[in-house]
Amino acid sequence: MALDPTKAHERRWWTLGVLCLSLTVISIDNTILNVALPSIVRGLGARGAQLQWIIDAYTIVFACLLLTAGALGDKFGRKRALTIGLVLFGTFSALASQAHTADQLILARALMGVGGAFIFPTTLSILTNTFDGQERARAIGIWAGVSGLGIAVGPLIGGVLVEHFAWGSVFLVNVPVVISAIVLGRFFIPETKASGNHPLDPLGAVLSVLALVFLLYAIIEIPDAGWGATHVMGAFALGTMFLGGFIWWERTTDHPMLDVRFFKNPRFSAASATVTLTYFALFGSTFLLTQYFQFVLGYSPVKAGMLTAPIAIGLMMAAPNAPKLAHRYGTKIVVVCGLGVVALGLVMYGVEPIISSFVGGLLVRTMFGIGMGLTMAPATESIMGSLPLEKAGVGSAVNDTTRQVGGALGVAVIGSIFAWRYHAAMAAVDVPAGADAARESIGRAVQVVSGLPADQALALKQATADAYISGMNIACYLAAAVVAAAMVVAWKWLPARAELAPHEFEPIGDHPTEGQLVDLDAELDHIIPIPD
Repeated sequence: MALDPTKAHERRWWTLGVLCLSLTVISIDNTILNVALPSIVRGLGARGAQLQWIIDAYTIVFACLLLTAGALGDKFGRKRALTIGLVLFGTFSALASQAHTADQLILARALMGVGGAFIFPTTLSILTNTFDGQERARAIGIWAGVSGLGIAVGPLIGGVLVEHFAWGSVFLVNVPVVISAIVLGRFFIPETKASGNHPLDPLGAVLSVLALVFLLYAIIEIPDAGWGATHVMGAFALGTMFLGGFIWWERTTDHPMLDVRFFKNPRFSAASATVTLTYFALFGSTFLLTQYFQFVLGYSPVKAGMLTAPIAIGLMMAAPNAPKLAHRYGTKIVVVCGLGVVALGLVMYGVEPIISSFVGGLLVRTMFGIGMGLTMAPATESIMGSLPLEKAGVGSAVNDTTRQVGGALGVAVIGSIFAWRYHAAMAAVDVPAGADAARESIGRAVQVVSGLPADQALALKQATADAYISGMNIACYLAAAVVAAAMVVAWKWLPARAELAPHEFEPIGDHPTEGQLVDLDAELDHIIPIPD
């Protein structure tokens, strides 16, 4: 059902609502699952390695197919790609909810990743083609708010579902949302695709998938296996090799899936780097914070989820308003200020008396969410606004891939630094006989404590809590330093305003050359002569 262009324009805000509804199932999927893992262990008898792959199978497939899915949406139709993604995601969510073994659940999660890879980039590319000017910046602000919402509200929703229903409910809840998005999308989402009949780039797609598979696998394995493990180093080597092959091929082929010349545009490359570094800090710190609430403070999954809600509140307050601030004060100022707020929040995460108090923690997490909202909306608009509309799908996929890779790196690196400090602190603790497992992780320590005499249990619990807090402090300070690096990148390379971007360009033909890059200032002077 094709929408008349006039009606499509009139219904554009309804379109945004349906796109945000479609995005919701993706944004909450991973975090809603985290609180269900203990129930999955009891229900399916999943081992530790299987639990890791229940999460990571989705992440790897999702991230690795984003660029390919974005390119297919550009060529064959973004609404069609979105519908296919919703159907796949809903179908395999239903199958995941009925899994009888851990391996069945891992397979269903991987196939959910295929659907997610089609949903995420198409929502942003459809939005970019539906809105323009300041309306597009405002719409991207709302989109960015919804995309970050799941990180905070996912644990809350998951906690409520797990406490009142079976673990499968965290997957089954996706089905009615998906059905609603498909039905509403038929009436409110216009079909868009790239102009012309540009050939696909199958070799580029294969190389990008292989590069991301090996790199993400290595990153995910680091916390458990260590940086020097043979399979980690081998995966990094293969990933780097395939990444080099992908860059070489995209530079030489006449019809690239991702024209790497886009990265010569500082508005595009600086914004992409900022997103990567910010999500590095966000995922790494959230990974530690949710465990801190449950293992150190002893909160239930529901209460732990409620305590992450202020992040969502702050994000939803700031993200829709960030484009207005960027229009008034400039993108660079708003992004750098947002990053400064995020960095300050991370420093506060490392101050245990503040983060453990109800009021102090509430204010810090709200502040953190505000900083994220101020950062992500203008950065995302910079990525999408620096590319031609016909490349919106691939541009959106780059934006989404940077988030996933940055997040995976954050959990791996920050998790490794935390684990090193925790193990070092526990090495100096006199652990009771038979309780050596407490040295491995605080989760194992909680299990061990339940079988000890009261005095030994209390002493060990305090020791593991101290070790956890020590590791979390260092990890959060590291995350703050990474965000500070993002501030430097944004300040040095992100143009002050979109209209002042020095290398803004529109490709002419399929593969632009240096001579085909259009300088925006020169073009504007040509259209509207300004007297000396």
